[in-house]
This record gives sequence, C-alpha cells and structure tokens, in this order.
Amino acid sequence: MKGIAGHQIRGLQQESEINVIDNTGAKVISIITVPDYHGVSRRIPKAGVGDFVIASVKKGTPAMRRQIVYAVIVRQRRPYRRPDGTMVSFEDNAAVLVTETGETKGTDIKGPVAREAADRWPRIAATANTIV
Repeated sequence: MKGIAGHQIRGLQQESEINVIDNTGAKVISIITVPDYHGVSRRIPKAGVGDFVIASVKKGTPAMRRQIVYAVIVRQRRPYRRPDGTMVSFEDNAAVLVTETGETKGTDIKGPVAREAADRWPRIAATANTIV
C-alpha cells in the first residue's frame, strides 16, 4: 500500500461514524479496522483520505443494515497538508462503498471528493462529479 505525498494526517479512527455519499442504500458506517495499517503495539488503527477501510453499516436500508462492507474515505474534517503546502479540510467525514478490489458499488457520488482519493482510486475518480 503506497502512501500519499505530503504529510497525511489520519483524522478517523476505529469506531468513527462516517456518512456514505453514494447510492448503495447505506447512510452511515462505522470503521471496524484499517487493513495494512502499520502502527506500534496497542495503537488504535487510524484512517485518512484515500484509505481503504472495513466497516459496518449502522444506518441505511433494512437490506444493508448490519452488513460488513469495504469503503474508501473520500473526505475528512481534520485538516491535512498537501505537498504544495496548502491545508485542506472538509465539512464532514465521508466514504464511498467499494468491492474488495476497489470497484465502486454505487453508480453516483454526491458532493466533492478529495484529489488524494481520486488519484489513488481511478473508479472513484470516474464516478465523482467534483474533485477538490
């Protein structure tokens, strides 16, 4: 898993609740774990923009609720630095549901998507309306 250029600050941790911005039927998910996260012993796994996470659906359609899903973080509230020195933060934390290989499950993404997530996940970039 390659890192993102610049100093990425991971703004979401385990049990964080995130809005889902695609049309899969899930509304809110909670992070279970972050695969390929390398921290020190007993450190809580954290995720930032562009990271792949495993999550549980907390709110959504009855068919989607309580399912274990894969997602990619596309926005975070916590400011992070880009390689050119600008600080970026969004109004909310948001994710897009994907398959295990990175294909998007939904056909539409509402709202902006961070450039870091779009560069790393080409299928999200193709589906997104706005890339910031």
